[in-house]
Amino acid sequence: MAFKTRITEMFGIETPIVMGGMTGVGYGELVAAVANAGALGFITAHMYPTGQALFDEIEATRKRTDKPFGVNLTLLPSINPIPYDDYREAIIASGIKIVETAGRAPTDHLPRFKEEGVRVIHKCTSVRHSVSAVRKGVDVISIDGFECAGHPGEDDVGLVVLLPATVDALPDTPIIASGGMADGRSLVAALALGADAVNMGTRFCATVEAKIHPNVKQRIVEANETDTVLVGRTLRNTARVAKNAVSIEVAEIQRDPTKTFDDVKHLMAGVRGRENVLRDGDVDGGIWTSGQSQALIHDIPTCADLVATIMRQAESARARLAACGR
Repeated sequence: MAFKTRITEMFGIETPIVMGGMTGVGYGELVAAVANAGALGFITAHMYPTGQALFDEIEATRKRTDKPFGVNLTLLPSINPIPYDDYREAIIASGIKIVETAGRAPTDHLPRFKEEGVRVIHKCTSVRHSVSAVRKGVDVISIDGFECAGHPGEDDVGLVVLLPATVDALPDTPIIASGGMADGRSLVAALALGADAVNMGTRFCATVEAKIHPNVKQRIVEANETDTVLVGRTLRNTARVAKNAVSIEVAEIQRDPTKTFDDVKHLMAGVRGRENVLRDGDVDGGIWTSGQSQALIHDIPTCADLVATIMRQAESARARLAACGR
């Protein structure tokens, strides 16, 4: 039996599985593989220098799949200006109808997206921010629990509480569960808590099609739930990253509340993680994100095999629950 939800119906996808945008990972080749597997993937816009470069990647992705996919816009302060307006217009010109936003609310982009019939998913880390985003006009909330890779917010609420609390606050809004999701059990648990889909980031990093070094994929497979580190806590910009020599050093430095970002800037440089780690395979060469869900990841399949396995696991879990009521 299929798992039909408001998300599968809204976006015309076969399974309630989403791969959100990921810096250094969300290229079109992986997104197309995710789409062809029946899930929903997002190209990460800010990895491209211009709107035209993003448009070209969207077109190249369309040659690999005829199924729905979207684009992620992560709206954060940056030392160097990011061409968000150009990205937005490239998305619209390309005909993409699904956008995932993160960071600040996409208030200034919503009018154009609404005008062009683009549905917007916004990632949040709290109930209050989710409610605010819906009031501003976003269509879907992707709620990030404390287990997630990247930025889990500052409230430290796990998904098993945060998800149903968000569902209760926004009963008319489709909700995607993010953080700690990695298999069919995760999917069924999230659906039971009121979600309409799950978002898996770390799980899709450990796939054949992900354009990151095999050393990184293998480290994810070998890691457990304690092999992540929280950095940026004293700066109120918390990030969950893989435990390695660099992240441990950053966390140690930041135990001193008088230290500023300048004291760790050289260690946390994004280019260092993307080049040394994701590209070259030195897993101690920089900061890179990974979620606690890595404890549930034991192989490196193709996206097609992964999605098929997740859905078989979900069907088995659903059958087990049904048997409990007999």
